[in-house]
Amino acid sequence: MKSIAALQAAVTATPFDGEPSDAELDAIETESPLILAEVALLDAQIMTIDRIPTELDQQRIRRARRRVLAARRDLANRATTLTVSGGAA
Repeated sequence: MKSIAALQAAVTATPFDGEPSDAELDAIETESPLILAEVALLDAQIMTIDRIPTELDQQRIRRARRRVLAARRDLANRATTLTVSGGAA
């Protein structure tokens, strides 16, 4: 039987404190409008799981889908402008 004690130092060399880094927090903040729009879409879809959607339900779902698409577009445009403006001078 092999002992794994020798490998423990390599595995635990950098302690993980369980908190997200500043870069991860910035990424979450940047993506939060998209996350919120997707949650709203999911809520609208969940409300109609066990019944036939009314016209109001269909409007709510369409509106939520448009918000998701707009948030994705804005996020993609922001990434594009950061890439273009952050390029070599």
